[in-house]
Amino acid sequence: MSGSHPHLRLQLALGLVFGAVLATGATAGAWGSEGRPPALSVSADAAARHWVEHSGDRWAAYYSPQQYAVMTEALDGRYAGVGLWVVRSPSGVVTVSQVRGDGPAARASVRAGERLLAVDGRKVTGLPVTEVVALLRGGSPVAGTDVSLTLQRGKQLRTVTLRRQLLDAEDVVVDHPVTGITRIVVSAFTTGTGDQVEAAVQQSAADRGRGILLDLRGNSGGLLEESVESASSLLDGGPVGSYRDDGRTYPLTAEPGGNTGLPVVVLVDGGTMSAAELLTGALQDRGRAVVVGSRTFGKGAVQQPDPLPGGAVVERTVGHYRTPDGHDLDGTGITPDVPVPPADGAPAAERTAMTVLNDLAGLDSQ
Repeated sequence: MSGSHPHLRLQLALGLVFGAVLATGATAGAWGSEGRPPALSVSADAAARHWVEHSGDRWAAYYSPQQYAVMTEALDGRYAGVGLWVVRSPSGVVTVSQVRGDGPAARASVRAGERLLAVDGRKVTGLPVTEVVALLRGGSPVAGTDVSLTLQRGKQLRTVTLRRQLLDAEDVVVDHPVTGITRIVVSAFTTGTGDQVEAAVQQSAADRGRGILLDLRGNSGGLLEESVESASSLLDGGPVGSYRDDGRTYPLTAEPGGNTGLPVVVLVDGGTMSAAELLTGALQDRGRAVVVGSRTFGKGAVQQPDPLPGGAVVERTVGHYRTPDGHDLDGTGITPDVPVPPADGAPAAERTAMTVLNDLAGLDSQ
């Protein structure tokens, strides 16, 4: 990554992912439960938790050794899980929202739309998504362990036992909703994300595509260097943002040679966070993309992971990043150029984004 602070990768990778992903818990099977930190003294554990609770740092957090191991594993784009995603309704009903085709859930014929009633016998209705995810992930985040799911499809109840396996995160999905439009859905910035985004942009240009729809909805962050590399594929050098720590500012700079000809629309929502917000802000500030959707989450703080005896970790805020125009997004987020109220639903946001992109493509072709 051009112009980066020597410790920036670790700070931002763990800070942005730890705080953001546990806050939303969108991907089932991706994150572990806290469990009991082995070999950690009671006094150190208690002191760490007390500090987190009373520090006044809204992003401060304590993570057990299991959570730390799972999250650092996830940054490499792999996790031990069952290959499904869940959502929770306002009334607390937990439903399978997506099933990946090569995972244990798919082999057991679990389908999107089924209601998830229990995990290993524990009822999940009413639980936060993060707790459901922790149950699916298990206390020992390793492949080869079993988990039992109680599901309801219509009036039919069934229980299936799935064996967790090591899965690729599939954080970048590329398709073509209409001829000439390349949609790049990025759910997290893990190792290799920047290369995949760059490849998709280059292929679209080679195919004489009409535009790029960059879908960052629900993207809770990740490796900042992958976010900067993704920006580099759509910018010809120049600023992506900056990081301020201990009174010093470190520039984040795109590599030269990115595509600047294809029209770009970035689709965001309240789950767009951290490194995803930095990418969005860079493209918006540089006039490279039109941002469509609802206001983003607003996490511009950077956390430093501090190890404790026994392998646990406490995070504390050590700095903030800003967009090229100097906007500190922490607590404010990004306001879309074309707002779509969340109440209108995801399909409305997608339709609006496609309309805007088609208009840009038409103007660009004249």
